Amino acid sequence: MKEDVKKCCEILKTGGTILYPTDTIWGLGCDATNAEAVNKIFTIKNRAGDIPLLVLVNSVAMLERYVVDMPQVAYDLIDCATSPLTIIFDQARNLPENLIGKDGSIGIRVTHEAFTDNLIQQFRKPIVSTSANIHGNPSPEFYKDIDNQIISSVDYVVNYRQNDMKKSKPSQIIKLGNNGQITIIRK
Repeated sequence: MKEDVKKCCEILKTGGTILYPTDTIWGLGCDATNAEAVNKIFTIKNRAGDIPLLVLVNSVAMLERYVVDMPQVAYDLIDCATSPLTIIFDQARNLPENLIGKDGSIGIRVTHEAFTDNLIQQFRKPIVSTSANIHGNPSPEFYKDIDNQIISSVDYVVNYRQNDMKKSKPSQIIKLGNNGQITIIRK
C-alpha cells in the first residue's frame, strides 16, 4: 500500500489520473482542486461535464475548507454514519467550477478506508471519486470487472486490493441544505 500511495501522490501532483480502491467501489480519481485533471476524468468516463463528480476528504476539518456553510447537523450525520455517506452541500468553495453542480453544490464524503485515508493524508488535498466505468455502464463490483478502456486511460492503477472480492456498494447520498433540511437521494 505504501508504494501505491507514494506513486498516486506523484501522479496527482502532476495533474494525472488514478484508478484506485475506495471505501465503496473502485474509483477514478484526480486532484479535486485541479480543473484540467477533473476534465480528464470526464473524458475517461465519456461523461458530460454538467454531471458533477464527488470529492473524498479524510477529515471534517478538510471538508470545512470546501463548503461555504456547514450546517450543524452535518457533524452529527458524519459522526453517526455506519456506512459510507456522501453529503451534497449547497455551496462549494475552493474547488474548480467544472467539479461543482450548476446550482453551486458539491458532494463530499469523509472516508475512513485505509488506502484513501492514507492517500489523502499524504496528498494533503481532496481527491475526486467517481465509479470506474464508462458513463451509462454498470459500476464494476470488483477490480476484475473494470473495462480495459478505463484501465488503459488512467495514469496509474493501484495494485492494492486488486484481488479483493469483498462485496461493497455505492455510498448513501443525502442532500443537506444550509437550513438543515435533509433530502435522501440514495439509500
